[in-house]
Amino acid sequence: MQLWRGERHVLRGVSFAVQAGQALHVCGPNGAGKTTLLRVACGLLHPEEGSVSWNGADIRASGSGFLASLAYLGHEPALKGDLTAAENLAFDIGLRHAVDAPQVAATLADLGVADCADLPCRVLSAGQRRRVALSRILLTGAQLWILDEPFTNLDAASCERISAALAQHLARGGLALVAAHQGLNLQAGSVARLELQ
Repeated sequence: MQLWRGERHVLRGVSFAVQAGQALHVCGPNGAGKTTLLRVACGLLHPEEGSVSWNGADIRASGSGFLASLAYLGHEPALKGDLTAAENLAFDIGLRHAVDAPQVAATLADLGVADCADLPCRVLSAGQRRRVALSRILLTGAQLWILDEPFTNLDAASCERISAALAQHLARGGLALVAAHQGLNLQAGSVARLELQ
């Protein structure tokens, strides 16, 4: 796969495959192209050469089938500030499938932000907003998680919660692409590494 951004060759000769039950840890210094690679994997950017396939088909041809299998977390939490944490999740997940208030509450509790459920997201700390956004990933039921720096703004306990949720996702046969500066605290053999320069 190759991709230029303006005059800069961001991705050159990048190739990878991820199997069910496996996470790909995308690492490298700032500016190496980690976010760009994840955006290509989501279909938000298109490479000049190469393609991204899902279940053997180019994602550009598979349309909604691929999108239904995908949950993406970018740098920004993508939460509406005037809605509460619970309202944000009910709205976002409701666009994909039915979700009830107890499911939302349980997921927020699992990530340690149950006390934020009824607060407008604009008053939450950066770490709280990150955990609410990660709750959305868990509630999607998507097979493929693409996470860009999921541990940003999180304390040690929250990082452990996210790592546990990721491990459970993989144990159920899910897949994940994770760009992170720190290592992934997952079972040996479940993580492949792709280092960008």
